[in-house]
Amino acid sequence: MKNILVIGAGSGIGLELINQLKGKNNIYAMGRTRGGLPDDPNIQWSRIDVLEDNYDFSFLPDSLDGLVYCPGSINLKPVRGLKPEEVLADFQLNALGALRVMQKLQNNLKKSGNASVVFFSTVAVQQGMPYHASVAMAKGAVEGLTRSLAAELAPQIRVNAIAPSLTDTPLASRLLSSDERRDASAQRHPLKRVGQPVDIAAITAFLLSDQSSWITGQIMHVDGGMSALKI
Repeated sequence: MKNILVIGAGSGIGLELINQLKGKNNIYAMGRTRGGLPDDPNIQWSRIDVLEDNYDFSFLPDSLDGLVYCPGSINLKPVRGLKPEEVLADFQLNALGALRVMQKLQNNLKKSGNASVVFFSTVAVQQGMPYHASVAMAKGAVEGLTRSLAAELAPQIRVNAIAPSLTDTPLASRLLSSDERRDASAQRHPLKRVGQPVDIAAITAFLLSDQSSWITGQIMHVDGGMSALKI
């Protein structure tokens, strides 16, 4: 079985991913809270806050086959109202946190010989959207990090990112807080629905698997067609 670490595992996409992977992998789950993680002997949980400095990865095995970094933010404000500290917080959570985790775990991943890393971007990096300046800046940095690491760490470690559109997770609950908002969001997508955690977790599981062994440095757009289609 593979050793896979999921950071941001207690809810949303991270939790759904663990539900898809459990029973077939040794899962190491980290987050600020345990959240909805199931009790399972093959799931080991430890606390982490990626905004703090005291990362403790001592419970991990020497060799890691997969790393998924799920922490993210949806900070939607007009650019005139953005405060520098808010933009910096988005960058630290989304991009700098991913980099720091990679720095700590690069050796563990190299020992696997065929490890896979998955980060998360957003459709708003490619598809310009109003009020998305802060998160698009932060996730744009994630896309740059993805490609740079993929080049630097090949062939031992593959690095890819997924760029979803709006997905029905606790993080997006404010944007989907009524039937009217949910329907309006669905209608903006060519496939006429918002994403579900299972949609994003499925492509994440694929990128962690040996079936994707010839894929690296890619930004996978799982967004209901929003980034590519105009209908």
